[in-house]
Amino acid sequence: MITTNRKLMSLPLLLSALMLLFSCASAPVQEMSDARQAIQAAREAGAQNGTQSSSLEKAEALLKEAELSLENGEYKKARLTAVQARDEALRAQKDLTQSSPSSAN
Repeated sequence: MITTNRKLMSLPLLLSALMLLFSCASAPVQEMSDARQAIQAAREAGAQNGTQSSSLEKAEALLKEAELSLENGEYKKARLTAVQARDEALRAQKDLTQSSPSSAN
Protein backbone atom coordinates (compact mmCIF):
# COMPACT_ATOMS: atom_id res chain seq x y z
CA MET A 1 0.00 0.00 0.00
CA ILE A 2 2.78 2.45 0.87
CA THR A 3 4.63 1.71 -2.35
CA THR A 4 1.52 2.38 -4.39
CA ASN A 5 1.02 5.74 -2.68
CA ARG A 6 4.63 6.69 -3.34
CA LYS A 7 4.28 5.76 -6.99
CA LEU A 8 1.11 7.81 -7.31
CA MET A 9 2.69 10.78 -5.57
CA SER A 10 5.74 10.73 -7.83
CA LEU A 11 3.69 10.43 -11.01
CA PRO A 12 2.89 14.17 -11.33
CA LEU A 13 6.54 15.02 -10.79
CA LEU A 14 7.60 12.57 -13.46
CA LEU A 15 5.02 13.88 -15.92
CA SER A 16 6.11 17.47 -15.27
CA ALA A 17 9.74 16.57 -15.87
CA LEU A 18 8.89 14.81 -19.13
CA MET A 19 6.82 17.75 -20.35
CA LEU A 20 9.67 20.13 -19.59
CA LEU A 21 12.14 17.88 -21.36
CA PHE A 22 10.03 17.58 -24.49
CA SER A 23 9.16 21.28 -24.61
CA CYS A 24 12.87 22.17 -24.60
CA ALA A 25 13.78 19.45 -27.06
CA SER A 26 11.40 20.50 -29.82
CA ALA A 27 12.43 22.72 -32.69
CA PRO A 28 11.70 26.42 -32.05
CA VAL A 29 9.41 26.80 -35.04
CA GLN A 30 7.26 29.58 -33.56
CA GLU A 31 10.23 31.60 -32.32
CA MET A 32 11.97 31.40 -35.70
CA SER A 33 8.78 32.48 -37.45
CA ASP A 34 8.28 35.37 -35.03
CA ALA A 35 11.85 36.57 -35.62
CA ARG A 36 11.48 36.40 -39.42
CA GLN A 37 8.19 38.30 -39.31
CA ALA A 38 9.59 41.00 -37.00
CA ILE A 39 12.61 41.47 -39.27
CA GLN A 40 10.39 41.69 -42.35
CA ALA A 41 8.12 44.21 -40.63
CA ALA A 42 11.13 46.33 -39.63
CA ARG A 43 12.40 46.26 -43.23
CA GLU A 44 9.02 47.26 -44.58
CA ALA A 45 8.86 50.11 -42.08
CA GLY A 46 12.18 51.38 -43.40
CA ALA A 47 14.48 50.36 -40.57
CA GLN A 48 17.26 49.42 -43.01
CA ASN A 49 17.90 53.16 -43.43
CA GLY A 50 19.32 55.49 -40.85
CA THR A 51 20.26 54.76 -37.27
CA GLN A 52 17.87 51.82 -36.99
CA SER A 53 19.87 49.86 -39.56
CA SER A 54 22.35 48.68 -36.92
CA SER A 55 19.53 47.11 -34.89
CA LEU A 56 18.12 45.50 -38.01
CA GLU A 57 21.54 44.18 -39.03
CA LYS A 58 22.02 42.76 -35.54
CA ALA A 59 18.60 41.10 -35.73
CA GLU A 60 19.46 39.54 -39.10
CA ALA A 61 22.81 38.28 -37.75
CA LEU A 62 21.07 36.77 -34.73
CA LEU A 63 18.53 35.07 -36.98
CA LYS A 64 21.34 33.52 -39.04
CA GLU A 65 22.96 32.31 -35.82
CA ALA A 66 19.63 30.82 -34.73
CA GLU A 67 19.28 29.06 -38.08
CA LEU A 68 22.74 27.52 -37.70
CA SER A 69 21.91 26.36 -34.19
CA LEU A 70 18.68 24.86 -35.49
CA GLU A 71 20.54 22.99 -38.23
CA ASN A 72 22.95 21.63 -35.61
CA GLY A 73 20.09 20.43 -33.43
CA GLU A 74 20.86 22.98 -30.71
CA TYR A 75 17.20 23.82 -30.16
CA LYS A 76 17.56 25.64 -26.85
CA LYS A 77 20.25 27.94 -28.25
CA ALA A 78 18.26 28.44 -31.46
CA ARG A 79 15.17 29.36 -29.45
CA LEU A 80 17.01 31.90 -27.30
CA THR A 81 18.81 33.45 -30.27
CA ALA A 82 15.59 33.67 -32.30
CA VAL A 83 13.91 35.51 -29.43
CA GLN A 84 16.87 37.91 -29.29
CA ALA A 85 16.58 38.46 -33.05
CA ARG A 86 12.87 39.22 -32.74
CA ASP A 87 13.49 41.64 -29.87
CA GLU A 88 16.23 43.44 -31.81
CA ALA A 89 13.97 43.77 -34.88
CA LEU A 90 11.18 45.14 -32.71
CA ARG A 91 13.66 47.60 -31.19
CA ALA A 92 14.61 48.79 -34.69
CA GLN A 93 10.95 49.27 -35.54
CA LYS A 94 10.25 51.09 -32.27
CA ASP A 95 13.25 53.39 -32.77
CA LEU A 96 12.03 54.14 -36.26
CA THR A 97 8.55 55.15 -35.11
CA GLN A 98 9.96 57.29 -32.31
CA SER A 99 12.34 59.13 -34.63
CA SER A 100 9.85 59.70 -37.46
CA PRO A 101 8.40 63.22 -37.80
CA SER A 102 4.82 61.87 -37.88
CA SER A 103 5.20 60.45 -34.36
CA ALA A 104 5.47 64.00 -32.98
CA ASN A 105 1.86 64.73 -34.01
